[in-house]
Amino acid sequence: MPQTILIVEDERAIADSIAYALRTDGFAPRHLTLGMEALEAMRAPAAQLPDLIVLDVGLPDMNGFEVCRQLRQFCNVPVIFLTARSDEIDRIVGLEIGADDYVTKPFSPRELVARIRVVLRRLAPPPQQPQPQPPAAAPERFDVRPQEARVIYCGRALELTRYEYLLLLALAEHPGHVLSRSQLMDRVWADAADTLERTVDAHVKSLRAKLRAVDPGFDPIHTHRGMGYSLSKA
Repeated sequence: MPQTILIVEDERAIADSIAYALRTDGFAPRHLTLGMEALEAMRAPAAQLPDLIVLDVGLPDMNGFEVCRQLRQFCNVPVIFLTARSDEIDRIVGLEIGADDYVTKPFSPRELVARIRVVLRRLAPPPQQPQPQPPAAAPERFDVRPQEARVIYCGRALELTRYEYLLLLALAEHPGHVLSRSQLMDRVWADAADTLERTVDAHVKSLRAKLRAVDPGFDPIHTHRGMGYSLSKA
């Protein structure tokens, strides 16, 4: 079955050119013009979720950033923002709220398709190993399941964005070790060269909130001022 790409773009000419490039490359494109339509389609009980969403920031009914924020509350489908705004702060905001890439207009539809392939390939589950073993150094409170790309914390599955999961995985692989922001950037955001180091702080904050929701009396992530972060051994 071809992978489905949802295009949320109000300009018909742009949407048609993207759809044509996607079909030529073997994808199955769908097109919606409004952010609310996209959210409703994704929330539908029997909805068949797309493999990726190309989301325009400047939609007529609501800002694409807000669409992504609401989407991330219930869904982790990868998102590539499409926008005429190229300011660095817009790229930072887009990546911090959970986008996987950011394409600035004008753009080549073929380049966009290439970026879509990169994101899908990056997020594809790893090949099954004959006898997968959990990381030996994983903290006792955490059950890290790389084959499922998820983490069980105190017996509960965490609802994490991709970057939150990769950040927690990097810390869990070396419990008690202090990892600097630059080390975490290299391990977690290696594919997002424009991301700033303060993005690490933003994701640590959101990750702490999700861990605290499971166990309010314990904070396993330790801040080492001027050095970085570490995860508790126990």
